[in-house]
Amino acid sequence: MAILPITISGEPVLHRVSDPVTEFDDELRQLVADMFETCKAAPGVGLAAPQVGVGLQVFVWDYADQDDAPAQGVAINPTLWLSPAEPGDPDPHTEVEGCLSFPGERFALRRSERAWLQAQDINGEPFEIKTSGWFARILQHEYDHLQGYLYVDRLLDLEYREAQRAKRKNKWGKPGLTWLPGVDNLEG
Repeated sequence: MAILPITISGEPVLHRVSDPVTEFDDELRQLVADMFETCKAAPGVGLAAPQVGVGLQVFVWDYADQDDAPAQGVAINPTLWLSPAEPGDPDPHTEVEGCLSFPGERFALRRSERAWLQAQDINGEPFEIKTSGWFARILQHEYDHLQGYLYVDRLLDLEYREAQRAKRKNKWGKPGLTWLPGVDNLEG
């Protein structure tokens, strides 16, 4: 297993829809193992393949504080259905997210309370998860990566402007920027 460099906002693979996985082979297994290792080292609760520069429909999670799925898992070629999000502004204390591809920054974002994930596992076998709360938020965040969105793309006006200022201040928004967990002192 290896820790992979994490791409930062501006890398093209983060801003386009990922391709479906068609081969469930040793190369995919290695990618998933490396993603788990990278997620742990970051540390994070989830990581999508575009975040390590791979434009495939794959994400992993490492989140034990829920009862709806294994503490660690992989979703390949996922589809995600959501309940409608509650109207109103997000709570700045309980609805705050961070992202390994927008490291060190955190912003409030309203998400749907419930999610229904259908995907394939590492062997290509279908599975589904129905969940709510913070784990539903994680699934939405990682699924967004596969659709070419960072969570900062979904922020409301004031938070969006603050995120854009952080992006300019950190000189992000251009291709080729990465950070390596365990080496670089960045957190998302």
